[in-house]
Amino acid sequence: MPLSLIVFDLDGTLVDSAADLAAAVNAMLADFACQPLPVPEVRRMIGDGVAMLVARALAARDCRQADATAAARVFMRHYETGATLRTAAFPGVEDALRALRDEGIPLAVCTNKPARISADILGSLGLARYFARVIGGDSLPFRKPDPRVLQALLETFAARPDTSLLVGDSEIDAATARSAGVPFVLMKHGYHRGPVAEIPCRAALDDFGELPVMARALQR
Repeated sequence: MPLSLIVFDLDGTLVDSAADLAAAVNAMLADFACQPLPVPEVRRMIGDGVAMLVARALAARDCRQADATAAARVFMRHYETGATLRTAAFPGVEDALRALRDEGIPLAVCTNKPARISADILGSLGLARYFARVIGGDSLPFRKPDPRVLQALLETFAARPDTSLLVGDSEIDAATARSAGVPFVLMKHGYHRGPVAEIPCRAALDDFGELPVMARALQR
């Protein structure tokens, strides 16, 4: 049967945002007189939303003088002014999205990043036009890996789980897809924490050029 919906994660899947996130993390740490973290270390902390990113950063630097809630507000203040400075789409993303759109497949984004910042990033990179809906971490009362966030998108598009795909980069995306009964496609370039071989998926892709080919094969 034809694919009824493809849902994409944002950070680590469509865009490499680690440098901007690390800059905001380190600005937050500096405000609390704590030492900065290298970008690769921050990269491994991404994926569970702002609160977890900030909590992990504070723990990594044993920054006990910072209240986690206050630190998250400080982080957001820095990130809101710099979320699009260094963030870039991964190679081949726009060509793949254009090809999928031309196939008539509805596309959406499901991310734990706040919705407004997600929209700003997609707009700044010229990618917003490809997506019929963007759900952020603050769009609903729940977020990934809760399957209801993905189920909400399926309902919006009247899409069946077995004819949809979730394209992501992490264990959290894999768990979300599995719980919702949606096949999962892993992008290897992302922010996963463990070995790629240990993340259950329908396919693990090296680059976005492979995705339209896979989608066409599934629709035959």
